[in-house]
Amino acid sequence: MTTNLSQNRKARHDYEVLETFEAGIALQGTEVKSCRKHDVNLLDAHASVDGGELWLHGAHIAPYSYGNRQNHEPRRPRRLLMHAKEIRRLKAAVETKGMTLVPLRIYLVKGRVKVELALARGRNVADHREDLRKRDSDREIRRLKG
Repeated sequence: MTTNLSQNRKARHDYEVLETFEAGIALQGTEVKSCRKHDVNLLDAHASVDGGELWLHGAHIAPYSYGNRQNHEPRRPRRLLMHAKEIRRLKAAVETKGMTLVPLRIYLVKGRVKVELALARGRNVADHREDLRKRDSDREIRRLKG
């Protein structure tokens, strides 16, 4: 059973999602507690491959309200956990094809915090207009059918 903790709704608007991946995330204790309270924001977050490791940058996990002096830093880079073969594949796609890694959501699976990453391509204004036209035509067809 999965529990959604946070979702990046703007990502599907700004990017064309080509493929999605699940990654674990290395968190400190107070970060896990904040995640369970749904105090996570992925709005400006992105992932990158540095030195053969996958990192999540810009994600905001609010400090735990009952934390003491060992509370975490809200916007620190966090390591994402995937197999080395998958990380090499993502790195090649980002470098050669000009794609980006965008976190779509953070969720719980059996008590563990996971991140859904998307290999995505940025959209331009024409793509947005095309999507609007398609949505309008689909809506019109549904209205006429029933």
